[in-house]
Amino acid sequence: MTTHDTAEQLASYRKTIDNLDSALLHILAERFRCTEQVGHLKAEQAMPATDGERERRQMDRLGKIANDVGLSHHFVESLMKLIVGAVVERHKEIAAEK
Repeated sequence: MTTHDTAEQLASYRKTIDNLDSALLHILAERFRCTEQVGHLKAEQAMPATDGERERRQMDRLGKIANDVGLSHHFVESLMKLIVGAVVERHKEIAAEK
């Protein structure tokens, strides 16, 4: 493979990665729009910002999916803890505003 071919292949891979990154951000934005609604509902009903049982079930479910698609269970768990942590903080903010 020539240097030119390698550069073209690398550019192609990077374009795909860029497109996937954009898709991930759009999906995350939609997820946060939905969890925003959950936060308002919880605040209106004076429900706690966290639901440990739901979070445990989600981690178990997502761990199985991670295994099925060949992702590290540890990676998926770390990512979801980051996402859920941001959601819980936002739910607390919403509750404080009510």
